[in-house]
Amino acid sequence: MAEESKNTKQVDEKTTKKEVKSSSVKKPRINSSSKKSEAKNDELKEKRSITATIKEESSKTDDNFNWDELTNNEIYSKDERLDLEKTYTSTLPNVIAKQVIDGKVVMITDREVVVDINFKSDGVISFNEFKYNDDLKIGDIVEVLIEKQEDKTGQLILSHRRARVLRAWEKVNDALANDLVVNGKIKSRTKGGMIVDVFGIECFLPGSQIDVKPIRDYDEYVGKEMEFKVVKVNESFRNVVVSHKALIEADLAVQTKEIMSKLEKGQVLEGTVKNITSYGVFVDLGGIDGLIHITDLSWGRISHPEEIVNLDETINVVILDFDEGKSRIQLGLKQLGSHPWEALDQNLKVGDVVDGKVVVVADYGVFVELQVGVEALLHVSEMSWSTHLRSANDFYSKGDTVKAQILTLDRDTRKMSLGVKQMTPDPWADIDKQFPIGSDHKVKVRNFTNFGIFVELVEGVDGLIHISDLSWTKKIKHPAEFTNVDAFLDVKVLDIDKDNRKISLGHKQLTTNPWDSYEEKLGVNNIIEAEVIDIYDRGVLVDLGNAIEGFVPKRHAEKEDGSFISKGEKLEFKVIEFSKENKKILLSHSAIYNDELKKEIEKKKKSTKKIVKKIQTEQKQSTLGDLDELSSLKNDLEN
Repeated sequence: MAEESKNTKQVDEKTTKKEVKSSSVKKPRINSSSKKSEAKNDELKEKRSITATIKEESSKTDDNFNWDELTNNEIYSKDERLDLEKTYTSTLPNVIAKQVIDGKVVMITDREVVVDINFKSDGVISFNEFKYNDDLKIGDIVEVLIEKQEDKTGQLILSHRRARVLRAWEKVNDALANDLVVNGKIKSRTKGGMIVDVFGIECFLPGSQIDVKPIRDYDEYVGKEMEFKVVKVNESFRNVVVSHKALIEADLAVQTKEIMSKLEKGQVLEGTVKNITSYGVFVDLGGIDGLIHITDLSWGRISHPEEIVNLDETINVVILDFDEGKSRIQLGLKQLGSHPWEALDQNLKVGDVVDGKVVVVADYGVFVELQVGVEALLHVSEMSWSTHLRSANDFYSKGDTVKAQILTLDRDTRKMSLGVKQMTPDPWADIDKQFPIGSDHKVKVRNFTNFGIFVELVEGVDGLIHISDLSWTKKIKHPAEFTNVDAFLDVKVLDIDKDNRKISLGHKQLTTNPWDSYEEKLGVNNIIEAEVIDIYDRGVLVDLGNAIEGFVPKRHAEKEDGSFISKGEKLEFKVIEFSKENKKILLSHSAIYNDELKKEIEKKKKSTKKIVKKIQTEQKQSTLGDLDELSSLKNDLEN
């Protein structure tokens, strides 16, 4: 017993030293409903802890030592022990693994945090899981996840980090389902937006959802604590999207409705330039935005709204129109001043010459600014006397200075048209004197059409050479085969239509018509040698010289031996048709040898008649020689 007492004392001393550091000591607890003092409970805990330690150490020294027998004999009977265990167990909460509950911090060291969850033993959690909380202290209530009720050493395993994550996702889903407002802190910038810490979860805040107005400096939001609405949750990808703009819009909806109810057309308001785009300016009217279109910024033409206003500038605007249902407001800035047409010189009239600057160039003409807000159209047809219309870009560029004559002026509709060609004499006024019919001129080729060539005689006078007036002999399918643009041609004036400003020209008329001389050489029944230059389904084409071509129909293209004419052959052909007006010559090769056969037959016939006549005239008695001659003649006739 003395030795046993000595062992107990040693164990007691060891236990006292290790008592604080132990993380696996089982502690019998008495429910607070028993109303015992805290000191008494602490004393009981200490005794039980010492007893448990003695039991453990004793079991190591003597494997045959029966602790249950010792404790039952000295303190409790079997029934009393069962009752006590039953009473003790009833005081413990029903703890389930993987459950998230709240616990109380009872001890903090550099490495561990001891948490009491009102179970039979406390749990120990690594201090690293609380690094986010610099103010953690004893007595704080923290959330923990029960990973295991007891490991193989009897230790209760808890996790604060996992509990926070699970609780955070529960809160996030609840906020999304119930449209709740959550608090979060913006941690950093990222591509397209910001990263926000909400309930310990990193959420994405798109740049467009930070505010209702465009954000110029994202960095100024880093570190700010703001309220958000959860707009999207994807637990599979651990993705949460939040919005601060949604909260503002909800507040603005009420504010907008109130402002819209007080608006009137023509009302002048003060606003702040909120955003500038290429098409206009957005102005904050104190809770609702309005748009000034670029055309309503100035009476004059501008390239970009930045020429008129600056960001954050305070300006006065007039309400042009609004749609209460769509919460759209159309604003104007130029309407605050009078229209420039009202300041236009009242003495200005049609026929006056004015100076201006080209502000817009289009294909059909240019707009000339005479003074700020007053513009006139100079149509391309009024830029030159030429009837061959071109693009206005060929005459003017933006910024050019123009001197022109006023053609029309309507102050009511605020429209004006100008002309430049009127500043010079009309070349068509004396066209018949300058270019009389039959006169020859050298002209410049301007462009082609399928039916002819447009040429320029002088500035403002264009003429047409029809494709049929280019050559007497050559067949031209397109004018590009004959000449080039910007080339010079010699022409003869054929006709002038002064009223319609048209002049007809010819190039072939500068030379005599070779068909007049061809008629004698290539008349019908004339025989000529020619070369076959092409073969078609309907016949062949032959070269007759001097750029003249003739056509041989297929039925006339057969040779004497029955074969067909080949390309490149030189043969004799007979003219069977000649048309000077249509420039058409038809030929035949088969007619050549057919004519020779007819001549031979006629010759034989004449010889036969001559012999018969001789016999009849002489009236001689027939001889054997005569009979032979008659027999031969008969055979020839039969052949």
